[in-house]
Amino acid sequence: MRIHAISWTSGALLAVTLAFPAAAADLGRMPAKAPMVAPPPPFTWSGCYIGGFVGGAFTSDDPVFTDLGNGLFPSFSGGIVPGALGGPGLHAFAVPVDSSSFIGGGTVGCNWQPVGSPFVFGIEGEVGYMKLSGAAFDPFVNATVLSPVPDVLGAARIGDWYAMATGRIGYAFGTWMLYVKGGAAFVPTKASVIDNCFAGGCGNWQIATFNDDTATVGTVGGGVEWAFAPNWSVKAEYMFIALGGHGTTSCGTATILGTGVAVPGGAFCFAHDFPDINTVKVGINYRFGGLFGLGQ
Repeated sequence: MRIHAISWTSGALLAVTLAFPAAAADLGRMPAKAPMVAPPPPFTWSGCYIGGFVGGAFTSDDPVFTDLGNGLFPSFSGGIVPGALGGPGLHAFAVPVDSSSFIGGGTVGCNWQPVGSPFVFGIEGEVGYMKLSGAAFDPFVNATVLSPVPDVLGAARIGDWYAMATGRIGYAFGTWMLYVKGGAAFVPTKASVIDNCFAGGCGNWQIATFNDDTATVGTVGGGVEWAFAPNWSVKAEYMFIALGGHGTTSCGTATILGTGVAVPGGAFCFAHDFPDINTVKVGINYRFGGLFGLGQ
């Protein structure tokens, strides 16, 4: 019995000894475990950017010119007949301008998106081209003066350029963002009135007034932006420019035809009120890295 037990034990040890090199070889042939790869950081809107845009500007109203007269005469277009067209400010006419204009330009701004928050806070500056212009004769004619047809020409221009400085608040859905923005808009305006004295009729005096001003008014709007690449995004945006609250005045000295003598009462003036402007645009932005490391 002892002989059989010893033989069985020896056989078992021999089997284990022979199997170990084969197991070790199998272990040597097993592929190495791949190293852990860190996931990419979540997308963030934080960073400063530059961009460009194209679009259109629209208005449904026209500038209105109001004849203020001078210290002696209640209106210019009424001639040198006191009270010819009522009291100061009662004589006004519209000067139709283009109902739409191409706009195009550039933007620069910075965004900050706090870590883990969908809210995006930013500032943005915009400069672009816009031009709405037109002219019209004062339709009111005083039959008692020497002008049988309208000859007082009013001209208005809005733009040539414009600019905005705004703050922006957005709500991000990953690479999509809805936002609102508001701030100040800077819009040049020009207005003039001249007694054109064209063939067929002429008033009994001449006047030329001109005003060139840059309005600083409020602007508000919003849009949607999509980041289609880590540093590139496209946007569609609407902005309202409250130019309707802005008015200017132009004045000039009238002279009596044939004599060159100045009409008494001081300079004649016209008030000019401009309409609100609506703009729509599409644009593309390129974003530079993080904003001072914030929101990364």
